Amino acid sequence: MTQLPAWQPPPPLTTSVEQIRPPAPHVSTFGGTQVLRPDVVRVRLPMVNAYLLGLPGEPWVLVDAGMPGTAGMIRAAAENYHAGRPPAAIVLTHGHLDHIGGLHDLLQTWKVPVYAHPLELPYLTGQVPYPFPDPSVGGVMSLLSPAFVPGPFDFRPHIQALPPAGEVPHLAGWRWLHTPGHSVGHVSLWREADRTLIAGDAFVTTKQETVTGALAQKPTLVHRPPAYYTPNWDAARESVRLLAALPPALAATGHGHPMTEVQMDLDLQRLARNFDEAARPLRGWYLSHPVPVALPQPGTPDPLKRIVLGALAAVGLILLVDRLRS
Repeated sequence: MTQLPAWQPPPPLTTSVEQIRPPAPHVSTFGGTQVLRPDVVRVRLPMVNAYLLGLPGEPWVLVDAGMPGTAGMIRAAAENYHAGRPPAAIVLTHGHLDHIGGLHDLLQTWKVPVYAHPLELPYLTGQVPYPFPDPSVGGVMSLLSPAFVPGPFDFRPHIQALPPAGEVPHLAGWRWLHTPGHSVGHVSLWREADRTLIAGDAFVTTKQETVTGALAQKPTLVHRPPAYYTPNWDAARESVRLLAALPPALAATGHGHPMTEVQMDLDLQRLARNFDEAARPLRGWYLSHPVPVALPQPGTPDPLKRIVLGALAAVGLILLVDRLRS
């Protein structure tokens, strides 16, 4: 991970960059596509976004694969923008369920390589489940998070490591940046030429812990990574500061609507500057038990999983006994 010695605000955006706008109307709550650049298409899926990168008629890359059951929506977008041609590759910002849910289905017909950061591979090759989600960080979606299966997932033989030098296969001009915190091998994609950022969940633009934020993607604002699935808050802070220092002109995130121009920049700089006060949850298991940014090891115990499942079992037993007595 790139370490910043001390956060410093970047130089102001130039006038030409400030004038850039996504050339598309707002996309429907019920899904659809939104052209953000001639070669960047947002696919809005339930609770999450995927992206098609590449010009029509040329090799293209899918970024992330949505929730389970959404593969058909991704294929429909590919049919519309790429005449049904399969992508040259699929790149995962990370492998949580809401970003890989349609992947097995897609790989039934798209026999293409799938790339992820090397530190993410144990989660995606059937070796290790992700750290258990934390329902105590606040918000209804956080309370529901134990239902979000943490894996392990297995995408062999398709899954492989991203190239070590930072290039993105089949996407000239793009680079991947290691932005851990939300997961140990989380990456964001960056194109310097027009300062376009595919952030993944390093930061998002909705309050994903709330029902309205997760389902309706309201309100739109620069926000911390989804708290219930972020196991290292120090790393998450440094990743936000890394991205804020670029700075992006367009930020397309895993959750929420794309943001551009001055307001996005101000919000992102504010989050980077005040991360510990504004983003770090007031409570949560991973505040005092952070998951190291290191290669996950099979067999490592997950005490949070035991605590949460034990508490749920106890509540279920109490309810059952109460029902039998009534």
